Amino acid sequence: MTPEYTGPIIDVHGHWGPWFFAMDIGDIEENERLLDHYGIDLQIVSASEAVVYDAPHGNARLDVVLAEHPRLRGYVVVNPNTPDAGRTDAERYLASDRWVGIKIHTTYPGRGIASPQMRETFDMLEAMHAVVLVHTWGPDVLDLAALVTDRPHIRAIAAHAGATSWDSAVEAAGITDRLYLELSCSITDLARVRRITEQVDHRRLLLGTDATLIDPAVAIGLYQSADLSAESRELIFWRNAVELFRLDPHAGENDHDHRNPSAVKEQ
Repeated sequence: MTPEYTGPIIDVHGHWGPWFFAMDIGDIEENERLLDHYGIDLQIVSASEAVVYDAPHGNARLDVVLAEHPRLRGYVVVNPNTPDAGRTDAERYLASDRWVGIKIHTTYPGRGIASPQMRETFDMLEAMHAVVLVHTWGPDVLDLAALVTDRPHIRAIAAHAGATSWDSAVEAAGITDRLYLELSCSITDLARVRRITEQVDHRRLLLGTDATLIDPAVAIGLYQSADLSAESRELIFWRNAVELFRLDPHAGENDHDHRNPSAVKEQ
């Protein structure tokens, strides 16, 4: 196995706020604890309320949190059922550097990636030249590639990289170079990660943890175990995110030694 990675980390798929699951993880202190424990310099989050229930209200509550926590950046959640509300929120919040992209779920709104509502939403986001994180689970990752291909100013992240349909994610990444993959998943499958990293350009892979739903040990540990070169790990753990989101590479850094190379082993 390659040596432990101890460099900068940017998590491009996080959450803030309580869930309807039986999980005691609603407080911002949990985000901060995980950032400290795993040496995550910057985490891009969506409000759980915005994802599962009320996008405008959840986005507004997250705006307050972002103003007080410099290691967090925000995704504006857009519900494809209400594109006008999504446009209003995107225009309002993306004017601030605390917000860096758009998050769209498919399950909670009940709209698949190939639906007319999703196409209309992507047409709206195309005019904004948006970076969009989209929940994918299965071969619908190919539908995301088609949406991106037809809209030259959108760059998209396939959250979970199709999950169990990792072969579809590899195929989708070959369709357009404006589609990125992040591999967070509730299934801890090292073979899946190795197959994707063997077949997809490492400049198109990102670290996403799905925290606070999933402990970051899963995503970080899988990449640590995938026998990647030092250069590839730097790309995946932070450099690709800096380029994609046009981030300050030093934003959010702590003034203490927060990188803990043994954190994954301690879990």
